[in-house]
Amino acid sequence: MMRKFFMAVLFVVLTAGFVPAEALAAVKQGKEDVLLLKKKKQLAELQAGIKRKKIELAVAAAKARAARQRVTRLSTRRTCGSFMQCLFGSSRRRPAAVNASLASSGLSGNSLRETVEWNETRYKPGSLIVKTPERALYYVLANGEAVRYSIGVGREGFQWSGKSKIVAKSEWPTWRPPAEMIRREAAKGHILPDMMEGGPGNPLGARAMYIGGTIYRVHGTNNEDSIGGAVSSGCIRMMNADVIDLYARVKVGSPIFVYQ
Repeated sequence: MMRKFFMAVLFVVLTAGFVPAEALAAVKQGKEDVLLLKKKKQLAELQAGIKRKKIELAVAAAKARAARQRVTRLSTRRTCGSFMQCLFGSSRRRPAAVNASLASSGLSGNSLRETVEWNETRYKPGSLIVKTPERALYYVLANGEAVRYSIGVGREGFQWSGKSKIVAKSEWPTWRPPAEMIRREAAKGHILPDMMEGGPGNPLGARAMYIGGTIYRVHGTNNEDSIGGAVSSGCIRMMNADVIDLYARVKVGSPIFVYQ
């Protein structure tokens, strides 16, 4: 019995010398792990702060650029020469090429059209697609291309979207302002004529194509500077040379898609 007792005591004494060392090592390792995690967290927070600061600086720079652009536009904006000029748009962009036959009719012949690749196969050749944000009208050709025309679109509160078709065409169209427009402008003190004969001075320009189910048209303009802007009362406005080109391509019944 005594031998077993001494053996047990000896075992306890021997093992007691090792356990505290292992425990201390574990505690030390735990403290190092906690410190490492804390440093990693601090580094992540620092990096996140730097990223936020970069975003704030980028936003501030963008706002500054936008402010400079607004100042530039305001400083270069032209005033309207008359009520009719104000009604039918303000300066947006300057065209270049001149067509002699239109110039002889008192029109400039300027054009803003180009042939581009067209991969939107859901539209059949002969379709008209108006993309309001782009200020562009596309006429789909049969060879994976489309003619892209720069246009003027409805101003804020007069933009619309939908699918229809061209139900009529007119050369040098007569302008008959809708009754709603006449009332709206009369309330502002502006008197519109009930009817204006077609010609170079007519706001509808050289050609008009009428959109079924609406009061709107695709038409030319006697104010070329308005092309590229949101300026109309809902109609799609084109350069006279461009509307003549489109008029020759479009058939009555051609589908038209208008997107905002």
